[in-house]
Amino acid sequence: MTVLIHHIYEYKKGVRHLALHTLPASLRKEAEKKLEKQGISYVVKPINDMRINIFFGDDECVEVICRMGDKKLNEFTPEEDFILGIMLGYDKRQQCLRYLQQKEQKQISFRG
Repeated sequence: MTVLIHHIYEYKKGVRHLALHTLPASLRKEAEKKLEKQGISYVVKPINDMRINIFFGDDECVEVICRMGDKKLNEFTPEEDFILGIMLGYDKRQQCLRYLQQKEQKQISFRG
């Protein structure tokens, strides 16, 4: 929970507009309570029975995540993965390289 509190701190200070925090599913209620107490929008995406991802931040950023559906992160299209990375504040150049690599891999698997 210490890392979650740090992510909330960064969000409140304007360092990021969207955060992604992965934690054990058993801590879901505690995490939700902290976010609700702060008045922060969030959405929970289960990974499996044991772990969850919580996306939280600005309303419109959380809405974009909601509109991507219930897919797991590893099921995102290269375009969705790129958008998510940029929204989370990852290095833009690295995200471009990742996108190009994913597109190339899809082309190879489609041809092969």
